[in-house]
Amino acid sequence: MSKILLLEDDLLLAETLIDLLEENGMEVIHAPNGQAALDKTFKQKFDLYLLDVNVPLIDGVTLLKELRDSSDETPAIFLTSHKEKEILKKGFLCGADDFITKPFDTDELILRISALLKRVKKEDVSCIGLLCNDDTHKRFLYDNQEIELSKKEYQLLLLLVRHANSTVPKEMILDTLWTSSEGGSDGALRVYVNRIKHLVPEINIENIRGIGYRLVS
Repeated sequence: MSKILLLEDDLLLAETLIDLLEENGMEVIHAPNGQAALDKTFKQKFDLYLLDVNVPLIDGVTLLKELRDSSDETPAIFLTSHKEKEILKKGFLCGADDFITKPFDTDELILRISALLKRVKKEDVSCIGLLCNDDTHKRFLYDNQEIELSKKEYQLLLLLVRHANSTVPKEMILDTLWTSSEGGSDGALRVYVNRIKHLVPEINIENIRGIGYRLVS
């Protein structure tokens, strides 16, 4: 059963959406404002975020930006009455996967949610040889044995696996692993790469000098 976080301050609409989604086999956790939604993301893992834009405390776009900045890649759909291009552009730049404008057709909403969940599910477990990413539980396994990785080590290995046989630029890795306030460095990155090599000596991570790193499958 897919678990959805619904951010919606219109309680009548929220009840309608909860009934609709539960009728279609989904579990729904409702938050009436952005702060409540953010708090719930710290305590629970969701399969999809369904976010209204204009809500109290933290608006939906700002909320998603905060989540993406903290490396939360949970798929997100905005529910909004906005049709202005700047709002749509800002939402996509903050990491939205889709938009649906109010009033919306319920069948269309279910189709969009189902399509996005199906796409993500295909990506949940991906393997390169004996190395497998279990995205649902945010972990890697080698030969069915879990690798004990820190959060940043997991993020780094995930990035390399998703771009296997291609060079991942250092700038892209640094932007993924560290926020601007944290200030990642080439030296810190080398430590994480070497740590992964030590934990899984069977995989081949190449240092493309001056450019980045490449996982060779």
